[in-house]
Amino acid sequence: LFDEHRGLATDADAVEAALWLHDAIYDPARDDNEAESAALARRMLQSASVDDARIARIEALILETRHLAAPHDTDARLVCDIDLAILGADDARFDEYERDIRREHAFVPDAAFRAARAAVLERFLERSAIYTTPALHARFEERARSNLARSLHALRSGG
Repeated sequence: LFDEHRGLATDADAVEAALWLHDAIYDPARDDNEAESAALARRMLQSASVDDARIARIEALILETRHLAAPHDTDARLVCDIDLAILGADDARFDEYERDIRREHAFVPDAAFRAARAAVLERFLERSAIYTTPALHARFEERARSNLARSLHALRSGG
């Protein structure tokens, strides 16, 4: 997906590095995966003699994938939109993704999982736009909203 939209980036190499590294550390039981991935990226890039300003930029892009707020910079918008592209997948692929998320969090009791997952999905639906890059918004927004609403209904109905 990034290759299709590389031309939208102001610093394509930093965006690509952030996309490759943003989930380098992933443990579903933890809430610091992005920070740990950014720290790993820093160590890797320092060992490759990348300058500190460039490393800081890549770290910042990785940290944007926490999705705490809508990104305000062109490259951060692109990183976040690509990271969230799965939400706008076709129904079968999105449903598979949701099943994968549940399997990853199998250690969480069902009621707690449903409540937490619903809260995450609701936060995305509350945004005026899930995707902030015009091309990705046009491609994924409508389907993502439909997928999220469908998933929320299933979570709330116990299905």
